[in-house]
Amino acid sequence: MKMLLTVDIPHEPFNTLVRNGQAGKLLGRILEAIRPETAYFTEQDGRRGGIFVIDIKTPSDLPSFAEPFFLNFQADCKFRMLMSPEDLQKAGLEALGKKWA
Repeated sequence: MKMLLTVDIPHEPFNTLVRNGQAGKLLGRILEAIRPETAYFTEQDGRRGGIFVIDIKTPSDLPSFAEPFFLNFQADCKFRMLMSPEDLQKAGLEALGKKWA
């Protein structure tokens, strides 16, 4: 199942990791481990952030995606399920509309 993982990275300890040259190495290790389909780094509410599309096989996979960010950066992680247009077509919206209208 495709998930959108958004990561909000606080200034500390990340600033310290940047100053001592470890931030890039840690990010590289995390990206190798989580193997995102897509990865972007951006600003989120004035802090560093990352947006990743990942593939979750089972709910028990979630910690393996979040813990590297929690443990290394004290980051906040949010997961959202993603649907392709094809997935949405399979959702049966017409039937749901009739049922709940």
